[in-house]
Amino acid sequence: MSQTYRDLIVWQKAMDLATEVYRLTKKLPKDELYALTNQMRRAAVSIPSNIAEGNGRFSQREYARFLSIARGSKSEVETQLLLCVRLGYLEQTETETALGLCTEIGKMLTVMIAKFIGE
Repeated sequence: MSQTYRDLIVWQKAMDLATEVYRLTKKLPKDELYALTNQMRRAAVSIPSNIAEGNGRFSQREYARFLSIARGSKSEVETQLLLCVRLGYLEQTETETALGLCTEIGKMLTVMIAKFIGE
């Protein structure tokens, strides 16, 4: 049986991160619904989505490009989580799981990208 994107640990962790971001953003003020909440959710969903889309491409170069986009979205989510703490919307301890997943996902994506582009 060939491996699908759903079998990839990085995709599974990205799904966990997206779920965690949805959970956390429910705690944000209602006036952030169309700003920070929406932006965080879109960026979080972008990570597993780009991993899946890249996996469906026919070339390793294209796959690496989508993984790179996922890595950028990971950095976006990380920054937004840190901003939520600075703004007092979330406690540092509330973001530890999500930030830990960001670190893990970032490392995995970096290794995968390097493998595909031969760095």
